[in-house]
Amino acid sequence: MQTTLDRPKADDALDSAKRRQIIDGARSVFLAQGFDAASMGEIARAAAVSKGTLYVYFENKEELFGALVRQQCALTAERLFELDAENHDVREVLRRLGLSFIEAMTEASHISTVRMVIGSAERRPEIGQLFLDAGPRSGIRRLSVWLEAKVAQGELAIEDVEVAAAQFLSMCHALVMMPVLIGGERPPGAERIAYLVGRTVDLFLAGYGPNALASKQV
Repeated sequence: MQTTLDRPKADDALDSAKRRQIIDGARSVFLAQGFDAASMGEIARAAAVSKGTLYVYFENKEELFGALVRQQCALTAERLFELDAENHDVREVLRRLGLSFIEAMTEASHISTVRMVIGSAERRPEIGQLFLDAGPRSGIRRLSVWLEAKVAQGELAIEDVEVAAAQFLSMCHALVMMPVLIGGERPPGAERIAYLVGRTVDLFLAGYGPNALASKQV
């Protein structure tokens, strides 16, 4: 028999499921039509809910798009930036992160989301700011925490971990993201990506790694 204490949990689960249903429907409409052309009525139909139900969960299209962006960015961040500060193989941690980061940045759904944000940013800069906060800036913050731990452990020599985190992530995708995003090119093959990440890690450690640490202590 269901008790009173059980019901809030069940309600929360149903509420979360309904939100996911709406966000999934919105994603399909936004990807097909873009942010500006999409309407709440079309999103309600795609999500198989009434407009009344849709407005219970989201006040307007901007709020719904924001929830979609935050959800996608959060899932990506959780997958990429679970970095173990007790893993002392710094090179390997950075290598794995670089490979995963490029894979995530060149996923079709991510590319489509970035294109939508860019297309809307001039008229709605708040959309661009939301994406920056939930995506790139969040990734930099998460990587900064790990880099700071490595500095404290004496394994890296970094004066500004936020700048270093941004440098690493930017170097990883610099030769990959723009051709895919703007030029419509296919992502490079695994061998090329591994080479680019390897060179990025080499350069990063040359500037911030054990050898750099030793030279700064002389």
